[in-house]
Amino acid sequence: MSAELQWAIIRKNSSFVVKSLGTTLSREPNNITGKNSFKANGLVNKHVVGIKAADKGVVLTTKSKGHLTNTTLSRGGRRTIKTIRAATAGSHYRPDLTDAAIRKASAIIRSQKNKNVAKRRSRKYKN
Repeated sequence: MSAELQWAIIRKNSSFVVKSLGTTLSREPNNITGKNSFKANGLVNKHVVGIKAADKGVVLTTKSKGHLTNTTLSRGGRRTIKTIRAATAGSHYRPDLTDAAIRKASAIIRSQKNKNVAKRRSRKYKN
């Protein structure tokens, strides 16, 4: 079946579709933006880019020859972004999803960083 025909079938009737406040969102795996659109759909497209959180770092998911390939990227933020850019736009895989993939990976990496909390020290008052 072609991707366009599959999209016509599942566009309005999918278990992943969520309608909220006039917008139609999607919760399907490998949907980078979360929008219910043909461009971002992770089920029907021939080439898929997915980003999800790992224990440390992110997991980049791509589809080649019908098989999903997961790659764990955990060697630092800048290196992860460089790898995502090379895998999407650099190899002409899905250059239209490069910015969305980088934004999602950056948000995940930022959330995994430890937050430094300043200790409160009590002063000794002089009498």
